[in-house]
Amino acid sequence: MLSVKQLLQGTEPDRRTAGLLAGGACVAGALAVLVSKFNNHRQVKAKIQRARDRRTESLRRAEEAVLRYNKSQTPDATLILSLSLSELTKQLQEELLTPEDVFYSYMQKALDVQRELNCCTGILLESFDQLKTVASNKDGLLYGIPVSIKENIEYKGHDCSCGVVVNLDQPAQEDSVIVKVLKKQGAIPFVKTNLPQALLNYDCGNPIYGQTVNPHNLQKTSGGSSGGEGALIGGGGSLLGIGSDIGGSIRIPASFCGICGFKPTSGRVSLHGVRPIYRGQKSVLSSAGPMARDVDSLALCMQALLCDHMFTLDPTVPPVPFNTQIYQGSRPLRIGYMENDGYTQPSPSNARGVREVKALLEEAGHTLVPFTPLRMPEVINELIKAVFADGTAMLLQKLEGGPLDPCLRAQVFPYYFPKWLKKTVSFLLRPLCPRGSAVLNSLCGVGSPADVWKQHATVEDYIQDTIAEWRRRDIDVLLCPVIGPAFNLLYCGKNSRTVH
Repeated sequence: MLSVKQLLQGTEPDRRTAGLLAGGACVAGALAVLVSKFNNHRQVKAKIQRARDRRTESLRRAEEAVLRYNKSQTPDATLILSLSLSELTKQLQEELLTPEDVFYSYMQKALDVQRELNCCTGILLESFDQLKTVASNKDGLLYGIPVSIKENIEYKGHDCSCGVVVNLDQPAQEDSVIVKVLKKQGAIPFVKTNLPQALLNYDCGNPIYGQTVNPHNLQKTSGGSSGGEGALIGGGGSLLGIGSDIGGSIRIPASFCGICGFKPTSGRVSLHGVRPIYRGQKSVLSSAGPMARDVDSLALCMQALLCDHMFTLDPTVPPVPFNTQIYQGSRPLRIGYMENDGYTQPSPSNARGVREVKALLEEAGHTLVPFTPLRMPEVINELIKAVFADGTAMLLQKLEGGPLDPCLRAQVFPYYFPKWLKKTVSFLLRPLCPRGSAVLNSLCGVGSPADVWKQHATVEDYIQDTIAEWRRRDIDVLLCPVIGPAFNLLYCGKNSRTVH
């Protein structure tokens, strides 16, 4: 017994030592975590600063180039900036204007608009070199036209960050198919434009390049996600731009900024080199399309894009050229119309706009028939479930490690809830706020491969049901309101359910 007591007494110092070592290990671990977080924060700040420095340098060099050109030439910028796209292409083809005068006029205007609206993520300095050789594509439909492109469209040597820090310092290895086709048609991509953090928002701000504002009211947003395009074109700094759209990202900025935008049917224009925030989502497909001041400019751009060169570069695009005969046709149409979709109410001004356009179309000899979309509450919830099939995990992974932009905070707050909490809050909200409950439940995503297939089948069934309804109503096209007028800055993230 004595020997055991002596043995236990001998272990007391060892226990104290072990306790001290364990405490020291905990402190060291905590310090290591803090040091890691500090280093990560420093690296993030450095990446953001490098991106901002690249933009500042490109703007500076472009400004210097414009000043040098204006000392040797005196382009009639007022005339050039006032011409429509069709008028400008005609004068360029007839050599009444030079590509140089047009290019430098729009470059100067884009720099002016950028200073006011913060709509550009950088000047494509390669455009100055392309200008020197653009005459080799004089037969192109867009010969000599400066074109702006959304930041997520690949241009060799430039980032496609989608507004998230993790994507910085990864310049594109080659031009996207769209950029290649634009160049083949004689266009000169000359500037990249801003977008909201992670794309899935219809404001237009991110922690890298900041907030873009509306060209008509600096207290309003330009919309998103192609908000930089909307602001630049609406402010007169670009005649033609290329955006992308999955849930309104071309159409909403067009509405907010008072311009025109067109989302083609998915698959109609190549998406090779148009980066989404994450790949693999197939239920709700994105589309790239033109933004411009007027509808004829959109048609000319589509005519230029839908050419043999695009069909060769991307064989997944159906080789069907733009049908000018149908576009210019004058046969009376049977047009469906709606003032609301049964889920979201438009503003009074937009509802009035639908009624006024309906009256004008009827005066022009067209037939207008009421149309109600099918099962809209179900569609909205399925759309959310499709885009966030993983329960928002991939989106949050893209946002991880970087600052969260103010325009996104309110929207993504519930995304961080664990699945059990989303389900619980959804259940508790059901009698008080059925819509909010359904949206929160949809943010849980789908639970298994079988659920993914079921969700895909639901989308396919809805497409077929909608086609059948269109045929039953015998309509050629649908007239409907859009979100607007432009919202106040930072409001969009609080009202994200209206994106559809």
